[in-house]
Amino acid sequence: MTQPTTPTLPLADIHLHSAPSYWPLPWGWWVVIIVTLIVIIATGYHYRRRCQHFAAKQEAIKILKTLQPEVGLTAINTLLKQAALSYFPRSIVAPLTGMQWLVFLDQHLPVKFQGFVDKQSLWQQGVFSPTPLTAEQFNDCRQQALLWLQHALPAKANSHDGNSVITKESSNV
Repeated sequence: MTQPTTPTLPLADIHLHSAPSYWPLPWGWWVVIIVTLIVIIATGYHYRRRCQHFAAKQEAIKILKTLQPEVGLTAINTLLKQAALSYFPRSIVAPLTGMQWLVFLDQHLPVKFQGFVDKQSLWQQGVFSPTPLTAEQFNDCRQQALLWLQHALPAKANSHDGNSVITKESSNV
């Protein structure tokens, strides 16, 4: 018995299309990529600027914590002056000495941390007297200086002597 065969037609084989490619990307994906890159670059730029802005403050705090009573109060006073010069205009900070300097330091602290003027005799004795301060007095002054570095820096735009413009001296650190 012979099987009936169907005549074969001259048809072409079925070819399936390949899966769509991810490349080239549609324009919407390019927009997402570009916006993401802009956000990442802007965030990195602002983070870097912030780190540079706080560099003088962090360095002063680090040095202050290493100072020992043997170096005297003059070292703390010099460190405070250098930190202030990094954030405030030189024309305001450089001429300050004695009581004016202590008032300046207190003016830039929140009220609850002020104490430079109250301890004026201690600061004057430590800076100008030939007899050194005791370790307890030195640590008290160092703690007050640390509070100033932590809470007064960087300078606020309206925080000194009625001048509302602070020069960009902190960016030159």
